[in-house]
Amino acid sequence: MNVSIYRVLSEAGEGGKIVAVFPDADGDLQARAAEASATLSVFVQSASLSEVALRVFTPSKEKGSSDSAAIAALAHLRTNLLDVAEVQMGGETLPAQLCGGEWLLRQGVPDVMEREADLSPIGLGAEPCWISSLGRPNLVVEVSDLAALDAFSPDAEAISAVNRATDTTGLILLTGGGPGRADLSFRAFGPLKGFLEDAASSNMLACAVGVLGASGQLPADTNLLRASQRMPGQPARLSVQFGEVGTGVEVWVGGAATPQT
Repeated sequence: MNVSIYRVLSEAGEGGKIVAVFPDADGDLQARAAEASATLSVFVQSASLSEVALRVFTPSKEKGSSDSAAIAALAHLRTNLLDVAEVQMGGETLPAQLCGGEWLLRQGVPDVMEREADLSPIGLGAEPCWISSLGRPNLVVEVSDLAALDAFSPDAEAISAVNRATDTTGLILLTGGGPGRADLSFRAFGPLKGFLEDAASSNMLACAVGVLGASGQLPADTNLLRASQRMPGQPARLSVQFGEVGTGVEVWVGGAATPQT
């Protein structure tokens, strides 16, 4: 089977997501994805110097779009691409750029507003809260430190109740700093989206960075951040590029894709 395996957005070679990259999109793609036994399989439908068209599958269904899959495909095609490209997948087109040897995808400009919320159902107190949205609204909560972030034990029903009470679909917990000189650490939950906790979420990280911008917490001396996603047993490391625009902060998110032997 003509396939290359990549570990994407991993933390020091651990965690992240395993992605199988196929250089063609021929035959029964679902069967090929199931045979690959990777978290995600991405098939290259077409590729030019500046445009890539992809289809993404899990072992059981077509996913539509996935930043992790796109990053793996872009890394695989690197020698045939310019440093900027457009990625087509799942009915959408995402701009991509190479930054420091890592591919980043444009997430957009999050809509952010402060929000009071009763966090007692999920075992948290009166923490600072915001709603941040890039298509789907997430409740973003800033916790005191890394220990509090790592100690959080998610309960699907409790998180869902807080999301419904705040008219949001996801929950993001964030704090400053982290392992390996990370600028911020976060965890991402979405039982109303069909998962309890995500291991590597570009979209939800972008929403968190939007909150940092809205609350004046982004550094003034750089436009790059390193983020540690702290799902227990499956750590991830993501890279962020941000820039102030008229309506907020434009965010690009990506990271490393390492071929597996």
